[in-house]
Amino acid sequence: MEIGIGVLTTVIGLLCTITGLVIGFFTFSRNRDKDVKKEATESAILSAKLDNIGQSVDSIRIDFKASDQRWTALSERVIRNEESTKQAHKRIDQIEIKGEI
Repeated sequence: MEIGIGVLTTVIGLLCTITGLVIGFFTFSRNRDKDVKKEATESAILSAKLDNIGQSVDSIRIDFKASDQRWTALSERVIRNEESTKQAHKRIDQIEIKGEI
């Protein structure tokens, strides 16, 4: 039994098509895995950067609270000094009125 050239050409064409589909499928799978890895890496980097930003904001917040406490303490000291100065001026005025100076 002889196989005709048309049948042989058809079989070779089908084999090439099937081979192309298999190669295409494996290439697609490989590229999809690369894309997933790339997206996971980018997501991890982004997450790490956001964590660093959050930590920096927390650090700034702590520094700001500490600075605010220092300003509060300083303003309290200034108020006490002003009160003390005011009392000293009253005493000096009373001494001047009495003529002791």
